Amino acid sequence: MDHKARLQSHQKWIQEELERSIRFWMKNGMDPVHGGVYTCLDREGKVFSTDKSVWMQGRCAWIFAYLCHVYGVKEEWLAASKSCLDFMERYCINHAVSPPRAGSQKPLRQRRYCFSEGFYAIANAEYYGVTGDKACLERARAAYDLIWNLNQGLVADPTGMGPKTIPETRSGRALANPMIYLNTTSVLRRVDPEQDALYSERAAQCVDEIFRYHYKPELGCTLESVGPNGEFRGDVTEGRVVNPGHDIECSWFLMEDANRKGDKKQHEVAVKIFDQAIEAGWDYEYGGLLYFIDCLGRPPEAYEHDMKLWWPHDEILIASLMIYRDTGDEKYLTWFERTLDYCKEHFSDPEYGDWYGYLRRDGKPTMPACKGSTFKGPFHLPRMLVMCDQMLGQLLAGQ
Repeated sequence: MDHKARLQSHQKWIQEELERSIRFWMKNGMDPVHGGVYTCLDREGKVFSTDKSVWMQGRCAWIFAYLCHVYGVKEEWLAASKSCLDFMERYCINHAVSPPRAGSQKPLRQRRYCFSEGFYAIANAEYYGVTGDKACLERARAAYDLIWNLNQGLVADPTGMGPKTIPETRSGRALANPMIYLNTTSVLRRVDPEQDALYSERAAQCVDEIFRYHYKPELGCTLESVGPNGEFRGDVTEGRVVNPGHDIECSWFLMEDANRKGDKKQHEVAVKIFDQAIEAGWDYEYGGLLYFIDCLGRPPEAYEHDMKLWWPHDEILIASLMIYRDTGDEKYLTWFERTLDYCKEHFSDPEYGDWYGYLRRDGKPTMPACKGSTFKGPFHLPRMLVMCDQMLGQLLAGQ
């Protein structure tokens, strides 16, 4: 098969897989009674828990609006997005503090971190971008600013719960904060050009924090958790944790931002982050990407460290194809195709649609198999499929 035919074959499969995934969630996940989306679904799409996580409501609202942005408005997609947005407004926001994690109608528990606010922000922003609903833009801007102020310590933690660890004993920085905010910034910038200067300033600070504190070329990795000034805490497990999928996701956030600015140096460092993560995390015995590794080769503490989860493989597919598109280096097309083959064999389920979420190290689904959970819903997979469809289209068009 020649090069063009290979790319066309990949794009055809990706488009078909996207259609299967969206059909699965539209058919099985949407709640016609209370609104929002159920994400705890078994292999066939049956609901096995009616709890709803706030961050999955935001992620679902974003993906369905994003589909409208990319492929044109379909009323069922727009209605699904609005259902999740309305659910969050009605049930999820604690107006004294930040959104709690919610059941079908009543709050279940409050979270310390602010990722729910991040997904709420991109959901409202994307919906505004499609519909022009100014109220959604104002909600997105407000949530975006709240996250910034919390992460920068400009406002006190409104939950009153305090941090998970005692600051006097151990404090530090988490990679998730600047990398997720960088991606949130990318979405808001696209739909809200009036605040471009603000978004540029904050994106630059996110990039600086990632490179200054978390990227450790001397260790050959990017660390999830470091000391306040980027100190390597090698004496505790937390300080040695590498999540290869997270690093790979971070790499394409950085590349996307670098491409916007035309910053070749930033792009090169982002590629190095990808290289280090894929080489350290790929399981050359069974295939697939390990979930956690220890940067010094010591035993990881997390029980699931050698499992294969769906979302890191989605991130490999996005990042490897992006590097190939940007550089033309065949090495990254090879990584894309190697990962795609693994996903076709182990994650994809053509019979019922969507992907298994959780595999054992040998590639077999955990049993009973599921397609969704509190943390898995219509987000990582459809995002990857949409982005790869677009990038393959660009490659085929010679861009």
